Amino acid sequence: MKKKVSIIGAGNVGATTALLVVQSGIADVVLFDVVEGMPQGKALDLGEACPLWNSSTRIKGTNDYADMADSDIVVITAGFARKPGMSRSDLLHANASVVKNACMKIAEISPHSILIVVTNPMDVMAQLAWKTTEFSCRRVMGMGGILDASRFRSFLAWELNVSPEDVEALVFGGHGDDMVPLPRFTTIKGVPITELLPKKKINALIERTRNGGAEIVSFLKSGSAYYAPAASTFQMLKAILLDEKRILPCAAYLNGEYRMKDVYMGVPVVLGEEGAEKIVEVKLTREEKMQVKRSYASVKKLIKTLNL
Repeated sequence: MKKKVSIIGAGNVGATTALLVVQSGIADVVLFDVVEGMPQGKALDLGEACPLWNSSTRIKGTNDYADMADSDIVVITAGFARKPGMSRSDLLHANASVVKNACMKIAEISPHSILIVVTNPMDVMAQLAWKTTEFSCRRVMGMGGILDASRFRSFLAWELNVSPEDVEALVFGGHGDDMVPLPRFTTIKGVPITELLPKKKINALIERTRNGGAEIVSFLKSGSAYYAPAASTFQMLKAILLDEKRILPCAAYLNGEYRMKDVYMGVPVVLGEEGAEKIVEVKLTREEKMQVKRSYASVKKLIKTLNL
């Protein structure tokens, strides 16, 4: 019997994530949204594409939380998207209500599920999801570090004219504006980028990565990124469903690791069938520690705003 993945939010990120799961054939999908007809229509469209993808996955669109019962993984993408000039923090209170309501339902109907939070501000929403569901912290995590790392990898590949497959990046901290890329651990086929690019150029690429989401919003005007966020979410889903034990940068709960406590923030995590199975600790330089601490303080400030 196939695993069951439920996706809350049938907008661009949710629907594209559903597409990737259906196309891969690794799990059945429930696509939920409060807008009547939208998840049903998108699910029907995806289901009709299954023969062309040689996929035996079943997908159902619904407005009823009950259809998500006994899910193995639940992905939360529901919420308000950014508009030009808005930061992820501006979405805090509006999206907190959406996430909290969804998590109350998840805890009731899928108490043994693993939860992946995509809604922004993602680190804080992951903390809210954990507090609301009262799940083990290993079963609640946020997608963000993978997306930030992918953007950094892309910009580096374009700058150096190499394949993105050969670029590996390590990213810490809060998602987006608060991210902390570590050039020392970012390599092109094992060669640190610090040996391939001047510091000024690396810093410029880091800044572009931090503003990667805002750059896309500035072009789209009425929407935000969804292809790369969905692909990042799918990488997490795949690692968990197939128990791959991948080391990926995700928002995980820190309880003393890196000398930080009671916060969800991006760190290297081993992802497997039990969720965030292990936080990988690496030795940071004094400057790296300072950058990560600043990011930690920023995330903690948002958490305090919600009284979590």
